[in-house]
Amino acid sequence: MVLPCERAAHKARLKSCANDSHATMMATALRLEICPRYLSSRFPFDSLPAIFKLQQDQYLPQKEFRMTTLSVRRILLLISFAVPGLLNQTLVSQTDLKYQTPSAVMTKLVDAPPPPLLSLAPAHGTDPRMLLIEQRSSLPTIADLAEPELRLAGLRFNPKTAAPSRTRYAISLKLQPLPAPNAAAPPKEISISGLPSKLRVFFAEWSPDGQHIAFVNQDAAPNPGLSLWIIDVPRARATAIPGIRLNAVLSEPITWIDNVSLAVLAMPAHRGAEPGRSEIPTGPVIQENEGRSTPAPTYEDLLKSPSDERVFEYNATSQLMAVKLAGGTRPIGKPGIIRSLDASPDGHYILTETLHKPFSYSQPYYRFPTRREVFTVATGAVKLLNDAPLIDNLPIDNDAVEPGPREFSWRDDQPATISWVEAADGGDPKREAPVRDRIFLLEAPFTAQPRSIADLSLRFNRVQWGSDHLAVVTQRRWKDRKLILAAVDPATGTMTKLYEGSAQDRYHDPGRPMLIRNPQGRPVLQVTPDNKAVYFSGLGASPKGDTPFVAIMPVAENATETRLWQSEPPYLETPLAVVFADTPQLIARRESVEQSPNYFLAPIASDALTQVKLWTQVTNFPNPYAGLPMPTHQLLHYKRADGVDLTADLYLPAGYDKSQGPLPTLMEAYPAEFKSRSAASQVTGSPYEFTRISAGSPIFFTTAGYAVLANAAIPIIGEGSAEPNDTYVEQLVDGAKAAIEAGAATGAVDPKRVGVMGHSYGAFMTANLLAHSDMFRAGIARSGAYNRSLTPFGFQNEERTYWQAPEVYFKMSPFSYADKIKTPILLIHGEADNNTGTFPIQSERFYNALKGEGATVRFVLLPLEAHGYQGRESVLHMLWEMENWLDKYVKPDNPVAQR
Repeated sequence: MVLPCERAAHKARLKSCANDSHATMMATALRLEICPRYLSSRFPFDSLPAIFKLQQDQYLPQKEFRMTTLSVRRILLLISFAVPGLLNQTLVSQTDLKYQTPSAVMTKLVDAPPPPLLSLAPAHGTDPRMLLIEQRSSLPTIADLAEPELRLAGLRFNPKTAAPSRTRYAISLKLQPLPAPNAAAPPKEISISGLPSKLRVFFAEWSPDGQHIAFVNQDAAPNPGLSLWIIDVPRARATAIPGIRLNAVLSEPITWIDNVSLAVLAMPAHRGAEPGRSEIPTGPVIQENEGRSTPAPTYEDLLKSPSDERVFEYNATSQLMAVKLAGGTRPIGKPGIIRSLDASPDGHYILTETLHKPFSYSQPYYRFPTRREVFTVATGAVKLLNDAPLIDNLPIDNDAVEPGPREFSWRDDQPATISWVEAADGGDPKREAPVRDRIFLLEAPFTAQPRSIADLSLRFNRVQWGSDHLAVVTQRRWKDRKLILAAVDPATGTMTKLYEGSAQDRYHDPGRPMLIRNPQGRPVLQVTPDNKAVYFSGLGASPKGDTPFVAIMPVAENATETRLWQSEPPYLETPLAVVFADTPQLIARRESVEQSPNYFLAPIASDALTQVKLWTQVTNFPNPYAGLPMPTHQLLHYKRADGVDLTADLYLPAGYDKSQGPLPTLMEAYPAEFKSRSAASQVTGSPYEFTRISAGSPIFFTTAGYAVLANAAIPIIGEGSAEPNDTYVEQLVDGAKAAIEAGAATGAVDPKRVGVMGHSYGAFMTANLLAHSDMFRAGIARSGAYNRSLTPFGFQNEERTYWQAPEVYFKMSPFSYADKIKTPILLIHGEADNNTGTFPIQSERFYNALKGEGATVRFVLLPLEAHGYQGRESVLHMLWEMENWLDKYVKPDNPVAQR
């Protein structure tokens, strides 16, 4: 390839060429992007056939040449005959291919509607509880993705609507009463009148009393933007709030203040025209570091110039306003780059986080300098709580946090008390310290000294408030995956440990507290009537799969929870909320292998596991895949060579039986790091789950006659002081080998016809498997990273830098072994991938390395797509590419001969 810095030199040499054949060689090299020195060393230009019609061109005073009668591609073909081995490595087919579609069945599966979302209203006296049912949109079109988009400060948004781009929205809103226990049939859905003619709902929030729902709609041309709407729930009628346009560039722009008013982020009045972005630079862009250690991941979409700063500030600036349902709006404070807003439980104050300069060109917006302030709703008076500087020097460690106050929020069970957390170790987990974090409280009017209520030995994860004397705090430490749940008495600071174990130990996980909305609409701990225990819900993982449960956890040291309810075969039943009528009732989502998910009510006991369940159906959503051939599913259990227990989901085509013989197979996996063999061996998922087929799923290919080994467990284990990635390749290969052998043992998987695929870190896995094994016929790697020197400050869960563990980075990089990959590999990447570490250059450079080494490789770059593909045309084309690749290289009885 000709580097840009070499082009001028080549042109200069071209002008001084003494003979036509040399000039022809130089011009050809420039136009074909081939280094002239390499071409001249391999091609005898004096014997060049007389196939060029040479014409005078702008580069030579007398003799410069332009090829007109033959295309560049034909010339390349002729050169390939004269230069054996050159272009069979560097020339690839570059076709002007339109979007393609896979089989009709796959297309129908892609177009199947996503499941509706259910939202339960807060309780309001004795009125029946209501449900809001939101039907989400299907995949957007490529035209939707082509809407205006700015990519600034780590954000992507549509400047015309001031809304996040690439976001799914609701296209239907309906209400439904919660049925009485033992009702014969679900209540009918209630249509809402007055809704916008084109519904695109981004946010919907119940009022504290459950009598109204506020939602944000994205309006289309001719007046694009975000409008505010209110649903009167008893009347099932929607009304727009006139004269206001919202700004959701940085945050959800609405929060209820009380039952009759909201705080919103609105477009500032008199904001003027957007700053221009001149293509003519006024000078260089300079960044400088003077001796500070400021490591950072490889973020995308960052600010790059003063012009970017001005455009970001213009679009992200909003005005905090109070909006009354009865009419009237009022600004609170001055416009600012408000990142978040939250009203106090008593409705008297609003807590905001506001970004300010100096911005950074190496960090995303959420690390910019930030002011935390409290505004008084009635007067607009403001109290500054904290002004945090730019976060640009965090240690490379998953437990590292910024020094100083962080995690500001309201205490949900009090009228107006702010809580926050401060690192007692300066934010550096490598520093020896008995206390890692402290939780502080500050009550209105926010003039007293803050009060510390808890010293935490691990890093703060979350706090869930309950009452004057109860909160539940979750602490974590990544290094050894340790987890602690503790009850804290906010009044005295007394801490009672409820559970301590590994965050990766699913079998012994007690679950997490269940929450209920209080009269102020805030989520608080759901406790038993005697206030001595908290309702918990969890996955109920076991060697037989997940069996979700509801339990009560006593507030006592190392207490043992009592399970009141648990999912039972042949269903997967997932608890969502406990509601109280005459007896406690559980709302749960219920599904099976053959029944698509719906919601039900079931009674639960107060002190013992319920064995007999009397289900009352709440919803009656149809099966989204009705009439389509769905695969059968079984959970495989097997062992890796080192004795670690593993699982994989085996999906087989509809109607398949073993008399048809073993099938060509597609294996999909996503490696995960563990600190213990026991945690790595635990079963995930449920054999009773209804099969859902997401846009990136491998299950599509059961409709094309393939067996699919999905979610194959590939644990990467490093016990004690050992780091998992020190033996990444060995464990990766052993895990894949075990999965194939387990599939083959069923008689359904042909071990000689297996392809492997993965997305993101799974793509990284795929390339490594092809580099270090010969188990696969072909590979499909989507949106991966292949050269770890391009992510030098850590990747995935690797905390060591490139300079601390260069041998690990080299060995784990399939780019280092591009010369070893002889198995056909399909690379797919989104052109606009903004995921940390997986920029498109990763696939571009890997493709160049592979083709340079003579590999069989195809590279598909999907326009406008980010890390996860969203455009309907893109998803369909991806499936078409994958199916063709598998049919060509995996399905045949005999391997395709490689050149």
